[in-house]
Amino acid sequence: MKELTEAQQKAKALLYEPAYASDKDAAVKQAAAAFSEGYKDFLTRCKTEREVAVYAEAALKAAGYQLYDDRKQYAPGEKVYWIHEGKAVLCGTIGSRSMEDGFHLVIAHIDAPRLDIRPNPLYEAAHFSLLKTHYYGGIRKYQWGTMPLAIHGVFTRADGSTVTVQVGEDAGDPVFCITDLLPHLGAEQNKRELSDGIKGEELNILIGSEAVADEEVKEKVKLQTMILLNEKYGITEKDFTRAELEVVPASPARDIGFDRSMVGGYGQDDRVDAYAALMAEIEVKDPAFTTICVLADKEEIGSYGITGMGSTYTFDWLRQLCRMQGADDIRAFRASLCLSADVTAAYDPTWSSAFEPQNGTYAGRGVAFFKYTGSRGKSGANDASAEQMGYLTRMMDAAGVAWQIGELGRIDLGGGGTVATEVAHSGIAVVDIGVPVLSMHSPFEVVSKNDLYMAYRAFSTFIAAKQ
Repeated sequence: MKELTEAQQKAKALLYEPAYASDKDAAVKQAAAAFSEGYKDFLTRCKTEREVAVYAEAALKAAGYQLYDDRKQYAPGEKVYWIHEGKAVLCGTIGSRSMEDGFHLVIAHIDAPRLDIRPNPLYEAAHFSLLKTHYYGGIRKYQWGTMPLAIHGVFTRADGSTVTVQVGEDAGDPVFCITDLLPHLGAEQNKRELSDGIKGEELNILIGSEAVADEEVKEKVKLQTMILLNEKYGITEKDFTRAELEVVPASPARDIGFDRSMVGGYGQDDRVDAYAALMAEIEVKDPAFTTICVLADKEEIGSYGITGMGSTYTFDWLRQLCRMQGADDIRAFRASLCLSADVTAAYDPTWSSAFEPQNGTYAGRGVAFFKYTGSRGKSGANDASAEQMGYLTRMMDAAGVAWQIGELGRIDLGGGGTVATEVAHSGIAVVDIGVPVLSMHSPFEVVSKNDLYMAYRAFSTFIAAKQ
């Protein structure tokens, strides 16, 4: 073996250069590939927050979790869960240490940018039946045209019963779409700003074209659509006013690349972190600190509403757990540490001008830490302390977890936020961490399998910590 020069020795000891997670360790690649198989199934099956909650509840029950009872005292090692409003998941394992020593929390979100069906959506035009939509979260509207779409959600009927809808996912299902202009007639549209290539009021879903055979009926195609919906779901048009229907891409998660090293699919922001966090929580045994995993809703629109982290449901639950043990919740919160698990933008060489390469995060280098988020002058940021960063990164190094650190693009270009600010508002220290994503907020996002696996390893290491 060639002996290193003094300068080379100092460079090795003093300089920092993140490595790609599997370049020198084939075992990482194998473990990541195996872990991603369950993730792809999850991503394909869970395209709405309600579907994630159903999936999570089944997995938690199978792992021995009990539905939380606020009148019951739980012993160390017991596992409890609670589904909030059918759209958020809270689960945890009671630790051997007092809750006044703090919780170890991992919080991810399970809502994703999409199209929502409007309250009065159904109309007929030019012998077509269509639905009007309202986009949810930060989408690039032009990306949603001319692709197969599915409809997921629930109708609440006049008698108070609820019926679940999922059309467009099975091989025999019809799909839906948003139409666009042909290039031959697109001269005026081509002059629009990219953000207005397709406008919000043009995101209309094509759902039918057959009509009832009665010339006396004014809206024959619309009526035929309602007849089909009434036969299948027992609804009337009025039931749209109280429905919750989401339009999502009608495609499964897939391997990306000849080497199958990446996963492509809808909703990876932030279900990639949610899945990793849920699996880490399920597998933890007899932790020292009480572990908490929260899969929250509404992050993509500011964490507002009763199922968003701006609500008190998570913190009320933590307070109830403290009372069960006779612990002071203020002391518990002050001693707690939370990982705000949310994705970040992976450096994209095709769009390199949007990034600052030295502080970018790269697909394949492992899970990404962010000392702060926000935009421009750290506006709206949670800014973790050096002590918190040191505690976590030393822990990851000791466990052999590949990690990197960076920022979301160039300073003055934009920015982003997470649930970290809501957590910090309750007096709990929090650090942002997550998987880098290519094509974030698009209908088909891409992540590295290695980064997914390292996120799972990071969450597992954190919640199993003894000190």
